[in-house]
Amino acid sequence: MGRKPPRIAVRAILVHAQKLLMVNAYADGRLGLMCAPGGGVEPGASLPDNLQREIHEETGLRVTVGAPCLVNEFHDPYGDFHQIDIYFRCTLQGSAKIDPAWQDAEAIVHDRRWVTRDELRTLPHKPDSLGAVAFDADTVISYDPLEPIVR
Repeated sequence: MGRKPPRIAVRAILVHAQKLLMVNAYADGRLGLMCAPGGGVEPGASLPDNLQREIHEETGLRVTVGAPCLVNEFHDPYGDFHQIDIYFRCTLQGSAKIDPAWQDAEAIVHDRRWVTRDELRTLPHKPDSLGAVAFDADTVISYDPLEPIVR
């Protein structure tokens, strides 16, 4: 039996007041791992439209989607999980305040926070290149091939 095809996801590099928006990576809080907000793409919608939907679902925030800045592949070397994340630079529309009572429809995201570069360094997160891409805005598009997921 063949492996499943890679899943395609979109994620936001959203920096506001020198802080990057991060969300929990797993619904159960496993490992305390954080990532940029976003998620799987739905057929029939553009990548930016998918990202705007995902950001709103996970945080209640509205964004304008800009240029892609990172392509990252995650895989499980011991299983069949393979995901291609396409990161876009985004700008906030309106307030940066996140309602603490906000709940996403799938009940996956329960931790949303704005973090500084120094805070990100101490926070378990993926991909490893996220800080450099987020806080060095003049960095050209990056590609991280087949980064193993955290188990």
